[in-house]
Amino acid sequence: MDHLRRQLLKAVGLFAASRAWADDQPSIQRGTDMQPSSVKPRHVLCFLGRNDSLLHPPKAVAKTIADFNFEIDRTYSQAKPDPHMERSFGVCWDRVFPNAWTAADEAAVASHKAVLYVLSPPLEQPKSVAYSAAALRIVEEMIEAGATAVKGESAGVAHGLKRWMQLAGECKAAAQTNQGLAVTTAMSRTCRLAFAKRPLGGDSYNESVGFHLVGLPDVYVAKSRGSDRDAVKLMDEIADAMAERGIEATLRDRKLTLSREQDYAEDDFKFNPYGIIRVGA
Repeated sequence: MDHLRRQLLKAVGLFAASRAWADDQPSIQRGTDMQPSSVKPRHVLCFLGRNDSLLHPPKAVAKTIADFNFEIDRTYSQAKPDPHMERSFGVCWDRVFPNAWTAADEAAVASHKAVLYVLSPPLEQPKSVAYSAAALRIVEEMIEAGATAVKGESAGVAHGLKRWMQLAGECKAAAQTNQGLAVTTAMSRTCRLAFAKRPLGGDSYNESVGFHLVGLPDVYVAKSRGSDRDAVKLMDEIADAMAERGIEATLRDRKLTLSREQDYAEDDFKFNPYGIIRVGA
């Protein structure tokens, strides 16, 4: 069993060991001014493929899916093209990272012949980074097995295959070159870049969606503060600080507050049970 897999299984409590890697991680605290939500986020991974073999992953990949308590959704997976995928991927492509997808990736979406959905278990906040790293591992193995396009449905974000593999490699490197809290911090950033979408333009704010998949509140930045690129930089800066120092310490240091008010209903995969941080003008 490789190093990353062992660490992740320990972290999510699915590997027998005298001491779990998760025991070394700090608990992530909610703001004291809000009632906790009972909602637990889930990853919904969407894979496209050339034929119906996509719906029957190789044994090694199926084992990885099962080992981390993920499951294949047989209700919505299908051995035929989905005519909505071109538009869906079109609005979900990551537009922050340079060359996050290519014309070949767009062509793969247009020509797909099968769709597979994989669901994570409900995520407990202290284990969310480990489960997101497991989701990224599943993405990597599915691509190696022949998946031609991948989208994270929970926040509505897609990358090209090269970018997905780069993120998976960064996640492995984080596990191999860091220890303790540094592992969680590095993995949190990589998984956030993989599975969160930003910036989304609202009426008054540039918004992030998907930070709940690494156990963090989303960050909304007032449009009056600058460009959308400025907003992304500040979102990532605040998220990095929360992952490293904790939510409450970051809020206190930056004189920010946590709110439950958001546009997503509790039964929406985009709903963030950990709240929203709004950075005003």
